[in-house]
Amino acid sequence: MNTKRVLPVLFAVMFMVMVGFGIIIPVLPFYAEELGASPTELGLLMATYSIMQFIFSPLWGGVSDRIGRKPVLLIGIAGLSLSFFMMAFASSLWMLFAARIIGGMLSAANMPTVTAYVADVTSEENRSKGMGVVGAAVGLGFIFGPAIGGVFSEQDLAIPFLLAGASSILTFFLVIFVLKETVNLQENVSTAKTKRPSLINGVKGKSAPLFILQGFVSISLAGLEATFAYFAFAKASLGTVELGYIFMIMGFAGAIVQGGLVGKMTKKFGEGNVIKIGIITSIIGFGLILFVQNFLTAAIFLSVFGIGNGLIRPSVSSLLTKQATSGYGQVTGLLSSFDSLGRIIGPPLGGLLYGLAIYLPYVSGMILSAFALIVYFYYETKVKHTHLKV
Repeated sequence: MNTKRVLPVLFAVMFMVMVGFGIIIPVLPFYAEELGASPTELGLLMATYSIMQFIFSPLWGGVSDRIGRKPVLLIGIAGLSLSFFMMAFASSLWMLFAARIIGGMLSAANMPTVTAYVADVTSEENRSKGMGVVGAAVGLGFIFGPAIGGVFSEQDLAIPFLLAGASSILTFFLVIFVLKETVNLQENVSTAKTKRPSLINGVKGKSAPLFILQGFVSISLAGLEATFAYFAFAKASLGTVELGYIFMIMGFAGAIVQGGLVGKMTKKFGEGNVIKIGIITSIIGFGLILFVQNFLTAAIFLSVFGIGNGLIRPSVSSLLTKQATSGYGQVTGLLSSFDSLGRIIGPPLGGLLYGLAIYLPYVSGMILSAFALIVYFYYETKVKHTHLKV
């Protein structure tokens, strides 16, 4: 398949998926509250989705290696749409939980399958560029989705869920009519049968440190997202409108880096060096956040962090798929699982640390990022030793 034609389609697919997902972000807490959710139940409702993603991402990735990318992606998008419509018509709290469980289980197929699709259609030289395009689509979707959800929620809280469901239906038909299958099933069936996706098997291999690195990065990011609103209000009296603009600026900075710079940087410096640059930039960003004083400094410092964070995920995805000894879907599914694990651990950890001292989530972010850097150096040493033995 022509990579130049496929990547824009994958960008559109992932962008529409994430717009649909993002639409409900500002609405769900109020919607759940209307149905009688306590703060604890709301926390469980948010965590349920990530837990399902953590469990099912590696499974769907492996299934895509066996039966093909396209059918698995269609299942993921249909599941997402179903969950949105279930939430739109929910009349009690248990129906919201059911929708989140079903949505988490089925939509866990989307990210690993799209990432594996990119690995299928790109050469090793252009792999990071392709991964960056997907990352940019995710980032932009998270920018526009919440903005749309916020605007339409003023009339009726159910409307954003209906819009999200409709967006997913459009994406479903885009995949049906535009994307072609990339998996050679005859070659992949035997491999997929002998090597089933597994967290245990995944963390034992040569590439295991890369998954752990991504876990640290994801925890630190989720901790920041969960606490920054409180921190910005305490330090600079910034309200929800200002915060919306700040996260939008950060998202655009990350998307520009992923969509334009990652491919060029990895060609020049290699994935490993880009990962290290990304982690060091993230550490600097966390450190700068401690000195937020007003809207301008918050936007600049958070963007520094966003640029660093935007360099890491596409480079890690590229490196892992280049070294994959089995189907790409298994590898990308396992990576998505570690992302989800970070989103499970990060928010409560960030909240706990913020309760002790408002600066601790960002100090811990620096420490976790430093651990990620150490893990990468360990990975490099491990790879060098392997090559020496060979």
